Amino acid sequence: LHCAALAETLLESELFGHARGSFTGATSDRAGLFEAANGGTLLLDEVGELTPAMQVRLLRVLQEREVRRVGESRARRVDVRVLAATHRNLADEVAAGRFRQDLFYRLRVVEVLIPPLRARRADILPIARSFLQRTASRLQRAVNALSPEAADQLLRYAWPGNVRELENALERALILAEGTRVELRDLPEEVRQARTPSAIPLDGVRLLEDVEREYILHALSINGGNQARTAAQLGIGTATLYRKLRRYEEEGRR
Repeated sequence: LHCAALAETLLESELFGHARGSFTGATSDRAGLFEAANGGTLLLDEVGELTPAMQVRLLRVLQEREVRRVGESRARRVDVRVLAATHRNLADEVAAGRFRQDLFYRLRVVEVLIPPLRARRADILPIARSFLQRTASRLQRAVNALSPEAADQLLRYAWPGNVRELENALERALILAEGTRVELRDLPEEVRQARTPSAIPLDGVRLLEDVEREYILHALSINGGNQARTAAQLGIGTATLYRKLRRYEEEGRR
C-alpha cells in the first residue's frame, strides 16, 4: 500500500477495514489489508507520509497485534510481517517532531539502507538493461541493446530521481530508437549533457584536506547521517569522525 496515495479517512479503511454503515458509502463489512495479510507480509510504502493520527493507529496495531475495523469495537488478532519503506530520513523527521519516536523504533527492528544510484554505479547498467528488456516486450519493440556511447552516458549521469528516473529515461529512449539498440541521441537531454567531473579542477590542485572533507560529508549523506556506519565504511574510529565533523561545524564548512 502506498501511504501517500490516499486521504487519511480512506487510508484508515484500507488498512484496518470498516463496518457497514460506519461512513457514507460503507454498504457492507470490509476487511482491511492487515486482515487480508494475516499470516503473510504487508508492505507500507512511503510510511514517512503518515499523518500523526495514522501513526498512532499503526503503532497500536504493531504493539497489540490486533486491529479494530472503523465503526467496530471488537478487536481482531493479526499476525503480519510489516515492511516499511520511505525516501525520508525518519531520524530527522523524529527530531523535527513530524514522526513519532516510538513508532520509528518499532518499525526499525531490521533496517536496510538502499544507497542512491549515484552511490552504486555498478548497478546502473544491469538495471537499465532489465528495464529495456521489459519495456521492449510491453511496447512490442525490437530494441534489445544499448550502444556503447549510450551506456557510457548512463554512467556519467547522477540520477537524482534514482531508479524511477532511470526507468522513464529508458522508456523514452526505446520509443525514440530507430534501430535495434538505444543510441546516445535517444536519451533525455539532461542525460546527454552530463559530464564526468575532473579529478583535478582547471584552476589547480585542491588541498587534500578539502577533498577529505567533501568525501567524508558525502559518505555521511549516503548513510543518512549514521556516524557509526560511516566511520566503519571509511575505516576510521567513530571518535575520529566525530572530531572531524565538529571541526567542520566550528569552521562553518559542514
